[in-house]
Amino acid sequence: MTNLESYPPHLRHLSHHQPPVPAPEDDGGNSTKFLESLPIIDLQNLNHDKNKLDEACKHWGLFRLVNHGIPPTLLTQLHDQAKQVFSLPFETKQSSCDGNPINYFCGSSALTPSGATITTKLHNTNLFEGFGIHSTQLSLFQHQLPVFESLRALLVEYGNHTSRIATTLFEAVLKNLDFDQELSKSYITDNTGLFRVYRYPHCSNSDAGLGLAVHTDSSALTILNQEDEVSGLEVLRDDQWLTVKPISNTLIVNIGDLVQAISNDRYKSVLHRVKVNKDRVSITYFMYTGEDVKVESSKYRPFTSNEYLAQIEQDIKAVGHKIGLSRFKLITVDN
Repeated sequence: MTNLESYPPHLRHLSHHQPPVPAPEDDGGNSTKFLESLPIIDLQNLNHDKNKLDEACKHWGLFRLVNHGIPPTLLTQLHDQAKQVFSLPFETKQSSCDGNPINYFCGSSALTPSGATITTKLHNTNLFEGFGIHSTQLSLFQHQLPVFESLRALLVEYGNHTSRIATTLFEAVLKNLDFDQELSKSYITDNTGLFRVYRYPHCSNSDAGLGLAVHTDSSALTILNQEDEVSGLEVLRDDQWLTVKPISNTLIVNIGDLVQAISNDRYKSVLHRVKVNKDRVSITYFMYTGEDVKVESSKYRPFTSNEYLAQIEQDIKAVGHKIGLSRFKLITVDN
């Protein structure tokens, strides 16, 4: 039974006295449609999977990654430790950010690049709570509670793996785009990783709202570690929302807006959302291009990742949602 005191106050009603959520395969007629044929990329065999990776980036915008080299025990420990942190009282989690580089966020209709929340009247979207921290600041995060220190230590170890994976994949993506080696290296730095650890509440009311509203990722690449056997991620495919089924010891990789811009729209930043059902934890690593590195493209005016994120934050404050790449699109006039 979930401890309601661990939820932010405005999310507690979602779990209170609700019947158990049925399994996706038996949901009373409102069947969940699973994505059956998601591309599978083998990290240890990228040269062989070169064309497969290109097709996945062009036509899907995401793929399932296998042979990624992360020990299964680390993935399990990370989820278990995150659950322990999220089970703490809401006030304890909220105060954990005091004097620390970690951000605690919950119940917003949109996220700023830093992970802080912006409150708007769209209170029934983004039904989650979470922590966000830049990979370079993990060593600066200190907390008197051992449960936080254990999570930090696991994230440091996990971060070494995700940084390696993201860099390897990004180099392969740029190679498929025929970028020369020196230009490819200019996009990659060691300090652009951002972790967000999410918890979505138990909720059997499909009308209550989305765990995370429809969006594309603002990153270059996103690496998602889903909790085994608890689905929630949905992607838009052929005008239909399809559920990405969690499979043990695999990762989901999304193409983000920055890669779409770099590729001149050859590669697709996929639209996705998160549905709420069972209490669920997911761990996401966002890789960005270097803060001062200009994204050059014939279809977009040059911009850095910082400029892009700042524009998103400005738009969220002004209109309540992300506008994204269209803000930077060059207008062409046909003769």
